[in-house]
Amino acid sequence: MQMKRLIVAFGAAAFTLYSVSSLDAQAKPRARDLGVPFDGTPGPLNAITDVAGVEVGMTTLISGEGALKVGTGPVRTGVTAILPRGRT
Repeated sequence: MQMKRLIVAFGAAAFTLYSVSSLDAQAKPRARDLGVPFDGTPGPLNAITDVAGVEVGMTTLISGEGALKVGTGPVRTGVTAILPRGRT
């Protein structure tokens, strides 16, 4: 149960960072594009999923319909989990 909470918390934090950084990424150039040297080369998708053994999962929870009523719903939320060593 503790591990499940940790994965959910980490996923929520990663999703928040991803959401914010994806907005910033549209406005700011990437370090590699500015000539900052990094070891290696980006994968074909230039994504975390290009790294062998890394698995990424996500789910979206949708509950209720109609206009939003604070404290009651409807609910639209989600979580992303990153498993750096896969499922093993």
